[in-house]
Amino acid sequence: MSRPRPTFMSWQSTSVPRADTVTAPQSYAPVSLGEIKELAGVGRPTVSNWRRRHSKELLHGTNDSRRPFPDPIPGVGSESKPLFDAAEIADWLDLRAVPDGEPDDNGRLPTYGDRFRRALRLRGLVALKHRLGSAETVISQALAVIAMSAEGKDRIPEYLPRELLAEYEGADPDLVRAAHELMDEIGAPGWAADALLGLDDEGLEIARRLESDLVMDVTPRGVVALVAALIGPNEGGPGQRSAISLCAGLGELLLGMGGGPYEGLRGHGELVAVETDPLLRKLLRYRLLSYEAGSVEVCASPSELDTPRAWNQAPVEAHTFSRADVVLADPPYVSGERERDVEGPLWWAEEAVRRLEPGGRAYVVVPAWTLTRTSGTGPASVPTPTIDARRALLARGCVETVVQLPRRIHPFRTGAEYALLVLRPPSAAPGSVLLVDADRIARRAGGKAEEWIDRVVGLTRPGAVPEPDDDGPAEDADGPRDARRVHVRPSGRAGEQLLDNRSVLPSHRLAAPEARVDHVDETLAARRAVAAALPHLRDWVVDMNIGRRDPHTPIRHRNLDVLLKAGQLRLLGGHRVKEDDIGEAGLPVVGREEMLGELPVGARCIAPEDLAAYPSAKVTEPGDVLLLAEHGVRCLVDTAGGCVLLSPVQGLRITAYREHVRDVTRGGPVRPDALWMRPHSLARLLQAPRNQHRGSGSLVRRVSVRDMDLPQLPPEEIAELEAILAETERLRAEARAQLEALDRLAERVSAGAADGGLALRRR
Repeated sequence: MSRPRPTFMSWQSTSVPRADTVTAPQSYAPVSLGEIKELAGVGRPTVSNWRRRHSKELLHGTNDSRRPFPDPIPGVGSESKPLFDAAEIADWLDLRAVPDGEPDDNGRLPTYGDRFRRALRLRGLVALKHRLGSAETVISQALAVIAMSAEGKDRIPEYLPRELLAEYEGADPDLVRAAHELMDEIGAPGWAADALLGLDDEGLEIARRLESDLVMDVTPRGVVALVAALIGPNEGGPGQRSAISLCAGLGELLLGMGGGPYEGLRGHGELVAVETDPLLRKLLRYRLLSYEAGSVEVCASPSELDTPRAWNQAPVEAHTFSRADVVLADPPYVSGERERDVEGPLWWAEEAVRRLEPGGRAYVVVPAWTLTRTSGTGPASVPTPTIDARRALLARGCVETVVQLPRRIHPFRTGAEYALLVLRPPSAAPGSVLLVDADRIARRAGGKAEEWIDRVVGLTRPGAVPEPDDDGPAEDADGPRDARRVHVRPSGRAGEQLLDNRSVLPSHRLAAPEARVDHVDETLAARRAVAAALPHLRDWVVDMNIGRRDPHTPIRHRNLDVLLKAGQLRLLGGHRVKEDDIGEAGLPVVGREEMLGELPVGARCIAPEDLAAYPSAKVTEPGDVLLLAEHGVRCLVDTAGGCVLLSPVQGLRITAYREHVRDVTRGGPVRPDALWMRPHSLARLLQAPRNQHRGSGSLVRRVSVRDMDLPQLPPEEIAELEAILAETERLRAEARAQLEALDRLAERVSAGAADGGLALRRR
């Protein structure tokens, strides 16, 4: 769909470049077949097919009236690498419409010729990088030309940025011409500036073609659209919301409000940006001028907001701009190794809260690791500045919503995960915080930005997600699965809280139970299927005592973190062992390959003398549950013990299980309620669908073991569940042995017949 044309532009009257600085237009240089492929945006075989199927000889031989593919330029290039006239190629490509292209306002479909010509113009702009020395110089000078062609030409020089006039007058003549061609091509100076900076919707990506580092820290478009949707439109007129954009960068969040600068941005009140980087600050001023929004102040540090002055060049008395109704911030990305920095991402979140007017809202983009770090539980644990800042924001009631953004939302930092914090002014009594897993929503929506953004915005509306119960997070069968409100502090005897030294990332806090599933009906159907497939098990499956649970006595869940701290479970970490120390004899090792079924347990071992070099390596005991929490959850029960865990495999040990086994071995009386949890039950409950989607990580989705939960079932039910699961596992082992025997027989018979050493005779 074509963009609406701006209605308040003044640049069109001076769209012709200065005569004294613009050279005469030059014809395009010859292009090769590979360059045609790149400029037209098609595959290399497509160009070769065009040339072969539309050659003069073939078309004339069949009396085809279609226009043939242009001939190579005589005397230029070679037979193996012919060169063609670019203008002739563009004219020929005009005959071929782009598939699935949308018509313009006149009903004309876009052609490969349009795409080819546009790329040719950009190639000239990109080629200037080598003459001017750097991509940033090309972008800066071109933006200066665009800014002066928009609002800059009508301003008094004293009100222009200091460096703008000098850069405009010293711009390369070819670059001036290319900048004006770009404005004519796209239709508006602001959109041309966006194309230069890689912020456009046209897919030109000039900054990327120039290999500029500016594109590395650009706020993703999905984040800009989400923040704009959460802020909502302004109606214009006096008394509208003012805005401060901290860490403004190139103004992505600021200019994205209200549908963009050519749509609803002017309905906002006063706007101020803060950017500490000198280059970004200069480019942001140029971009604002290109959108005829040059009155927006751009400060070098937040402290300047507290300096009295006449803001936005308005004829009013000097005053400060310390607070605003809307505060935006997308701090430069830093990795988790910088969590001890005092002025980290959450410092900017605290600064955003400090700048809020009563009733205002702040929208801050932060790395996901700022929400997952914990201080530990030992006496020597020391909270980092990041953890202290997160606790302070929660304790003061400043956090309204935490949105976990879709994985790989950043086109360049694909290994980093992000979250959006919606913040409010401090309150004496912190309420609940809304946790939204937009990554889960986006995956179901197939990555379509409009769908997942609409869903997230809908969940943030008042009443869309109910307040938590005072006695804990009892789950509503019909409630939203992708969002939940959680108290900051516990309000009941079993209530979950966010100030519990655990991760507050939504995927770690939100369970994913199966929606709209009648578990009784599904279990009965599965039982009938087993009875039909395995008739000899009919009596066993029929004897299972399965019933519907009373809806008035819902089951509560407890996180493994609580059970680990209480000593009911013990976590066994995997160890890194040198490949040279792993052989075929000794203690079995269990790593990723064994957990995925790629290798049988026992195929790899480590000798005891080699294991002595790893004093911290853990050896399992009978009944330990082995766990691989990557891309879901996989569990195995170690019935024999004596295995060595290789990272990333972990283990869970039921601390009371050893004493229980000892009592059983001695033949003493064993009560059904003697054990709160059993191995096979623990393994299967951890693998339930509600725990499978708690992962985080853009490249490898790891599930936090401490954030998984278990149902608080009576010991009698756990004993019954253990009996069913243990028998099921025994039957599965028998079936696997039968399948392996049949596979072995088929393999040997076919191998003997193939090699001619086996004769098959009918009896």
